[in-house]
Amino acid sequence: MEEKVMVLGANWCPDCKRAKKFFVDHRVPFSYVDIELDPAARFLVEEHNNGKTIIPTIIFPDGSILVEPSNSELANKLELKLEGSRDNYDLIVIGGGPAGLSAALYAAREGLQTLVIDRSGLGGQAGVTERIDNYPGFPEGIAGAELADRFVEHARRYGVEMLEAANVTGIESEPDGTIDVLTDGGRNYSASAVVIASGSSYRRLGVEGEDDLIGAGVHFCATCDGPFYKGAKELLVVGGGNSGIEEGLFLTNFAQRVTVLEATSKLAASKLLQDKARSNPKFEIHTDTSIDRLIKTDSGRLGGVSTINSVTGEAKVFHPDGMFIFIGLTPNTSFLPKTIELDSRGFICTKENLETSIPGVFAAGDVRAGSTKQLASAAGEGAAVLLMVRSYLERRGELARHQG
Repeated sequence: MEEKVMVLGANWCPDCKRAKKFFVDHRVPFSYVDIELDPAARFLVEEHNNGKTIIPTIIFPDGSILVEPSNSELANKLELKLEGSRDNYDLIVIGGGPAGLSAALYAAREGLQTLVIDRSGLGGQAGVTERIDNYPGFPEGIAGAELADRFVEHARRYGVEMLEAANVTGIESEPDGTIDVLTDGGRNYSASAVVIASGSSYRRLGVEGEDDLIGAGVHFCATCDGPFYKGAKELLVVGGGNSGIEEGLFLTNFAQRVTVLEATSKLAASKLLQDKARSNPKFEIHTDTSIDRLIKTDSGRLGGVSTINSVTGEAKVFHPDGMFIFIGLTPNTSFLPKTIELDSRGFICTKENLETSIPGVFAAGDVRAGSTKQLASAAGEGAAVLLMVRSYLERRGELARHQG
């Protein structure tokens, strides 16, 4: 059995949550022990910290220990590539999900020096999805992590440089058309063209008590945290779209009952998924049901979910062991300059050629307004956007110089 990293922490600890998210993003197997529930774990923490209770204390399979590490320290420990080998590239791709990796792969095949920069782990959301059943060419389905690894391996085969755990903080356009990409690691890079494929993040409910309970009973990834609830009596899923029903079905592997709450009058999931859910004896569905607040126990964990039925006005409190939220996505665009046009929801507006309002800067995948938010189309957009980049470089007379 593969040895795992051990994270010793507590559910109220924000640095513990950050460390767990880091390992999840980078698909590093780990076990988590709550020292407030395990006296032996607390003793272990104090033993390694001269009698002090400092968390997270992280123990690696080689016996080494990091205490309250930053993401940079974790990245160095995992030997992730944090800096590019040069300052100037033909193309920089921001985001290492299916769209970004597809664009990079096609660019490298064109002979373009290409750098991919991803703030978390390569592979995007596909890498933390339990199983993917709708990607062409895999009729039996494929584990999300395996498919993500194949994307990464394919790009590496053509010499694409890829950085993980590297944050882009800004984009600037120079008078000569060169695009500068600024990072928080002290290294900035320039390119003839840039593709933004930074994807999106899970949307929150925004109700009372939510922030305090994230990681302490409230979750956004069933694959990541579902196994912690093996044997649970009830798990709550918020959201009746494809993601909510798919993840809810996955959670039936651990819980005796999965209850889905949907704020509208009907589920938005596909008919196939709805049929699977309604035929599953572990599934219970409540429509027209909104959450108004989350209740915290004295120990700081999720104790109750207060809801109201918009049709009957009936108030009800659920007492699940844990809750998983799947109500949509927020685009990862906070690093973009105001000169890049966004739609009302913050997604990037593009022209027909996938170019943004800044010449030479293109967008593809989930971050782009009008995209379908599906894996297959994200990969397709990655290929398509590179064709548009090629045309742009040809017009500027850049492509022949690069290939020459």
